[in-house]
Amino acid sequence: MDTTKPPGSSHPPAGTNRPHTGRRRNEAAHQAILDAALDLLAHGDGAPVSIDAIARAAGIGKQTVYRWWPSKGALLLDALTHRAAQDVADPDTGALPADLLAFVTSTFDAAQHPGTAPALRTLVREAARDPHLADLMRAYTASRRAALHDLLDRGRSRGELAPDTDLDLMVDQIYGLFWYRFILECAPLDRTTARRLVRALLPTTPPAAG
Repeated sequence: MDTTKPPGSSHPPAGTNRPHTGRRRNEAAHQAILDAALDLLAHGDGAPVSIDAIARAAGIGKQTVYRWWPSKGALLLDALTHRAAQDVADPDTGALPADLLAFVTSTFDAAQHPGTAPALRTLVREAARDPHLADLMRAYTASRRAALHDLLDRGRSRGELAPDTDLDLMVDQIYGLFWYRFILECAPLDRTTARRLVRALLPTTPPAAG
């Protein structure tokens, strides 16, 4: 008997490969988990965020979460780092003033993001009494410091900073101001502040932000 499917059939003939969508589904699930983790931190009223809660919010099985992350801390660190990579510019235009201004401005802007700021404040608050979360915060801040240090080092290698410039001190000055104002909410983290900070740190005046 002829089993060939007639023209227009909704099913492909036997042996025809179907389009593979697993990678696309995995990427969507991965992003859903990261978004759910930050959203629960931002709107959880200070309650501990569990893997179970993150999986439910993402519509993903708990086993899938554990297959990709060994612990809740690893997941939260990945979520924050991923969001920072999306929100904070890491330009390499060949001009340190413009690059640094873009980095600082986008860092300040990201701190105002409704999906990031509450989550980050929750982690800062909880890290004061949870050693595991304190380690998480140290890992997160170290990754952001490294990104800024690399940007400054590129400028130094081009001769835009003196060879003996203390890059770690510059990083401290930038993130010191950031965390002081972010945690205490005592002064703005706006583009005017970003321009003034970059102007104070560099021997040249940065261009105005757009």
